[in-house]
Amino acid sequence: MSARDPAIPDGLPGPLPPGERVLWQGRPTAAGMMLRVLHLRLVALWFAGLTLWQALPNAGPGEALRAAGPTLIACGLALALVALLGWLAARTSVYTITSRRIVMRIGIALPVTLNLPFVMIADAGLHAFADGSGDLPVRLQPGTRIAYLNLWPHARPWRLSEPQPMLRSVPEARAVARLLAQAIEAARANEEAATPILAERPQAGLQGRPPRLAVAG
Repeated sequence: MSARDPAIPDGLPGPLPPGERVLWQGRPTAAGMMLRVLHLRLVALWFAGLTLWQALPNAGPGEALRAAGPTLIACGLALALVALLGWLAARTSVYTITSRRIVMRIGIALPVTLNLPFVMIADAGLHAFADGSGDLPVRLQPGTRIAYLNLWPHARPWRLSEPQPMLRSVPEARAVARLLAQAIEAARANEEAATPILAERPQAGLQGRPPRLAVAG
């Protein structure tokens, strides 16, 4: 395996174009991926209920343990698997905000890189949690679509008809959301400033000819 080019920042598919710079990079928190994305607590509660259902009808603790033993083993394996998947999802994901786009490198077995230029983004939101982390869903412009399965678990839940990429369990989410909003606003302001404004200049004495269009300003 060849060494990574030091000129290419981690999480990006290639060097940044001139004038573009990285504003922020981060990964999802492993705890957030385990608890809120893969629902580790719900898995534990489900197995706890199943264990009680199998153990309570038995007369003594020994019989109850023998009856529920296989379920307890399955519970331990399931929780370990969910925790491992959550850790891997966090470890293999890199979110990048530049002055022009959002870049998401995601995927455990088959990593992919999603480029979301600000011109493709209609708006972005924030769902903050008590630990300071948060989810940042991104609504795309009409006509721009990414398959939900290509995004999961980095997608806003239940938005199957209009999939929305989502930066999951981002640390210090409020600060990141504020930075993203400022970057999008600045990029749009620069784009509007660079857009030529066409103004009509009537030409005296040239009746019947189409007006000339010149760049104003």
